[in-house]
Amino acid sequence: MLQETLAEKIPVWQNDLKQVLDQNGDKVISSVTVSQAIKGMRGVKSLICDTSTVSADKGLIIRGHSILDITNILPEEAFYLLLTGDLPNKNQLSDLQNQLNEHRTVPDYVWNVLDSMPKKSHPMTMLSIAIQSMRVESIFVEKFNEGTPKKDYWKWVLEDGLKLIGVLPTIAAAIYRKQNQLSEKIDPDQNLDWGGNFAHMLGVNDSDDFKKLMRLYLMLHSDHEGGNVSAFSSLTVASSLSSPFLALGAGLNGLAGPLHGLANQECLKFVLEIRNHFSGNPSKEDLKEYCWKRLNNGRVIPGYGHAVLRCPDPRFTAFMDFGKNHINNDDVFDIVKALFDVVPPVLKEHGKAKNPWPNVDAASGSLLYYYGLKEFNYYTVLFSLSRAMGIISQIIINRALRIPITRPKSVNMDWLKNNI
Repeated sequence: MLQETLAEKIPVWQNDLKQVLDQNGDKVISSVTVSQAIKGMRGVKSLICDTSTVSADKGLIIRGHSILDITNILPEEAFYLLLTGDLPNKNQLSDLQNQLNEHRTVPDYVWNVLDSMPKKSHPMTMLSIAIQSMRVESIFVEKFNEGTPKKDYWKWVLEDGLKLIGVLPTIAAAIYRKQNQLSEKIDPDQNLDWGGNFAHMLGVNDSDDFKKLMRLYLMLHSDHEGGNVSAFSSLTVASSLSSPFLALGAGLNGLAGPLHGLANQECLKFVLEIRNHFSGNPSKEDLKEYCWKRLNNGRVIPGYGHAVLRCPDPRFTAFMDFGKNHINNDDVFDIVKALFDVVPPVLKEHGKAKNPWPNVDAASGSLLYYYGLKEFNYYTVLFSLSRAMGIISQIIINRALRIPITRPKSVNMDWLKNNI
């Protein structure tokens, strides 16, 4: 059903793109300053991404839906929405879930690869290597080598994408258990959905609430435009017609960087430092003084501030709502709640933060910690599992629209000095 839906929509998208190019192809949508060119191209409008947008005032919007309006949907439904622009009906969801279930089994050679890695290997290294080792499973590579026409590229990228999303929870859960020297891998439960099954295979907490949290976590992090490091890296590699397995691996390698994927664990470390410093949950006055001392020592408040948003991140709001409904009398979560009352006024008075409001990372780690997932270095794997849905959706759409290879022009310092 998913394939049929896309086959109907793609010609419409292609025609829309052609009309835009024919009518407005020479129009300027952005200018680039020297500062932007030197400082990571921030704010330069140079990509097309229809799966999601980030509004400064509203936060993440997936295919026209504010993220707070769809917190009840499953990650699989979010994937369908990212790909097609529509929420699936019951039959469409069941069909997608069945396709993902077909790919839950991990090839034996992947386990052999992971078993051969050093014991100190980072979970993200293990996940990336496992995914890239599966290039031999790529239907897209096989069909490309057979000479499949360009108009059909998206079909085979979709097949690879479904295989990747289907197998990722099994691999990721096994990495967690291996890293923490737990007993044997936990087999998938054929009666559980994608996110619930991942929670089951982790073996951390078998409660329904933990499964609910994992579904929410995986849905909320599923996409964030096309210019973040992980998405952009994947899209760039995929634009060369490299295998989706290698393209996704490239993005996850970017996500493993401390400036991209470590924010939630840094936020949780900060909260735990507060708890340990005060031997529990401090008063708001003590917390305010603690934050001021940190700022006066030249340090930031983790989890507060965002490059785009000028409002509380709605994903933070979603996590906080979950915590308020499911967690009672927990020092860590109570500190997170208190920080939301204390930090924004402090940052406003401090005057250096453009956005004093919390981002998603200010809350997510505290919830994982409460349910027993306390291994910080694994948190980015959760992020990867979720973000894979958005990355794969964007790759499929780019192949359907026949977006060419990414190749921006670079200039050297002499050019800047002599031509500005």
